[in-house]
Amino acid sequence: MAAQLIHVVRHAHAGERDAWTLDDDLRPLSDRGIGQAERLLGRLSGARPVVVYSSPSLRCIATVLPLARRLDLSVSTLTQLYEGGTATAMLERLQAEPLSPTVACTHGDIVDDLLTMLVSAGVGLTSPDAPKGSTWTLEITDGRISSARYVPPP
Repeated sequence: MAAQLIHVVRHAHAGERDAWTLDDDLRPLSDRGIGQAERLLGRLSGARPVVVYSSPSLRCIATVLPLARRLDLSVSTLTQLYEGGTATAMLERLQAEPLSPTVACTHGDIVDDLLTMLVSAGVGLTSPDAPKGSTWTLEITDGRISSARYVPPP
């Protein structure tokens, strides 16, 4: 069985949460974040993604929308990628996806939880970082994460 490839993207830069006075789900990308989103496709290695998922938050959707458009794919939202969720719930849902490679844009808390999970599982990390706009590319073999590679923000 071929390995499943999942690109877990932390949403691009969206300014400061405390400076945004409206519903946080509506917080847009900053100019810097828009640039990161535009360059995301060039940062993903391996085969061309065939599925793009996002948290329902605008900043996540905006992060992967340019990538999806270039690949002529739609962006589907998943509640398992929403802020306040867990890496376990996210991975269970993404591993159920029959198509690969998959791109999934989520929030910092879920990415931090993912890194903790990877360390606990003994997966060697190429970096302890997960800044906004960064990606963790996971290779899953026989239902287990066999490798995780950090890709810095564009």
